[in-house]
Amino acid sequence: MNKQLTFLTRGRNAAQTETVVLTEAQINHYNEHGYVIPEYRLPSEQVEAIKAQYSRLIELHPEFSDYCPALLIQDTGFLNFARNDAILDMVGQLIGPNIALWNSSFFAKPAKVGSKTPWHQDGEYWPIRPLATCSVWIALDDATPENGCLRFLPGTHRSKELAEHHYNDASGLSLPLELDSKHVDENKAVDVVLKSGQMSLHDAYLMHGSEANNSDKPRRGMTLRFMPTSSVYRRDLPTSGPNDMRTVYLMRGKDESGENDFRVR
Repeated sequence: MNKQLTFLTRGRNAAQTETVVLTEAQINHYNEHGYVIPEYRLPSEQVEAIKAQYSRLIELHPEFSDYCPALLIQDTGFLNFARNDAILDMVGQLIGPNIALWNSSFFAKPAKVGSKTPWHQDGEYWPIRPLATCSVWIALDDATPENGCLRFLPGTHRSKELAEHHYNDASGLSLPLELDSKHVDENKAVDVVLKSGQMSLHDAYLMHGSEANNSDKPRRGMTLRFMPTSSVYRRDLPTSGPNDMRTVYLMRGKDESGENDFRVR
């Protein structure tokens, strides 16, 4: 499915001149299965730049050595990596031309101590209405079953409903909400094996998780959370939290809803 990606060029900035186009088959795969792995790969110099910036962050904030839920609150410099035109082109094909970035997270999973992420749907956490987000998960190290790669349950997004979750406060988990086991058939799970620089794009309703990293290799990954501007980031909802400091950035197009408190990128 991933051998048909085509590259076109048009003048933009000197660093990014290629337009990445998902094929119709890849878009259909995303719509049918809830995710797609494009052939496009982040250049190695950008991968190293992200790693270096994160290393600087955890020197100041060692509490984020395993997981940082909101990078842009800590360091707006990470916004530069979300400005990647190739990524925005692909996201635009999936959610439309009017795109906002409302969060970025870092799942560091250090060797031997990286936390497990329980089965969940992202949308259970998010104050977005209508709920719609395309998450871009960028592998900064090779991600394998041994070091805790993502695992997807294909097609579980299609109902566009959030299944029942429960609170799990066990140690060694990166997130506290877990899908009830009756909703999870691990026999249907797909391991998302990625090389450094590769990425997956997935839907807000897709059920997914990952195992702990018990290997000798780190499994660092950064997420970019994009929503169509027909949706609204609702700071009045309980899921936003009482001290929601996130800035929502308009990355392309216009605010279709007319209700978002955007900052233009």
